[in-house]
Amino acid sequence: MSNFWSWWIIVISVGNIVACYWLIKWAGKKRAGEAAAGEVTGHAWDEGTLEEFNNPMPRWWLWMFYATILFAFAYLALYPGLGNWKGTLGWTSTGQYDAEIKKADAEYKPIFAAFAQVPVDQLASVPKAVKVGQRLFLNYCATCHGSDAGGARGFPNLTDGDWLYGGDAETIKLTILDGRNGVMPPWKDALGEQGINEVTQYVLSLSGRKHDAALASAGKTRFDTMCMACHGMDGKGNKALGAPNLTDNVWLYGGSEGVIKKTISEGRNGHMPAHRNFLGEDKVHVLAAYIYSLSN
Repeated sequence: MSNFWSWWIIVISVGNIVACYWLIKWAGKKRAGEAAAGEVTGHAWDEGTLEEFNNPMPRWWLWMFYATILFAFAYLALYPGLGNWKGTLGWTSTGQYDAEIKKADAEYKPIFAAFAQVPVDQLASVPKAVKVGQRLFLNYCATCHGSDAGGARGFPNLTDGDWLYGGDAETIKLTILDGRNGVMPPWKDALGEQGINEVTQYVLSLSGRKHDAALASAGKTRFDTMCMACHGMDGKGNKALGAPNLTDNVWLYGGSEGVIKKTISEGRNGHMPAHRNFLGEDKVHVLAAYIYSLSN
């Protein structure tokens, strides 16, 4: 922050506090013609049955205002709040965060380290570990995959047996550690509108759904040329590439004819962020055990 803005903040902050003190002193002064304390001011209502008295505010209330002013000056002296002034205590939010993380690591790191010695598939049957993994999931994964891990459009359901990259214990752990980047290229320029329609009908036929047989037949030829490299000759996908199985009825973005056509035409881009540096391998180990337990 530049010195100009630093002093701007200082002047505004201190000026407001001083102005509050001045307002209290000014409001407490007796003015000419004003009724003495405890006397009637001359204001009356309801034919004189209700009269206003000049009663000062309670002393404790006044001292409370003064106390808040003193507190403000003390706080701004101890903590950052006046431009570039760092405060006499040297407190920072990042410093407090680091201290809390250090304390938490000292308490919980041995627990995660002990869990990490057990293979993921075996750890998935340890109730305590699964509960810890569930808490991690709710904190870091539920935003995308849902609190029940049932997924959403574009985010896989983790409770079934359908996996883009594989559902074995070590693959799940690797996915969480290093993330995934799924890319379905757009084919509208290469296939054209007619080609998109034909491939769409063929994809519908792969899962035994209602389709146009003539268009599907033509679409198979295009599929074998354009799509087989990723989805396989039989359309059952390729876990090494994260290419989905098109022969079942599990769809990441939706399986209606219109959505399939949009996917083929415009492509899709999916991103699963890496958590290796963020959570650390031991926590990911426990998290993977929880996710593995959902479908096993």
